[in-house]
Amino acid sequence: MSAEELMAVVTINKDAVGGDVPIFYAKTDEEQAQIATTLAKVLRGMVHDIGNGDYVIVRH
Repeated sequence: MSAEELMAVVTINKDAVGGDVPIFYAKTDEEQAQIATTLAKVLRGMVHDIGNGDYVIVRH
């Protein structure tokens, strides 16, 4: 395991992300924020808004 690890992505736009990390899709901004917060707690990570409407969960 590296020092920093991308754990998950949370998005509303299904066309915005891809890759080999778990991707969680939300229907609303509120649902997206709730999913990101819950995942961060469960995965012991931090939520980061990457500025395009998507959130990533990263373990530092």
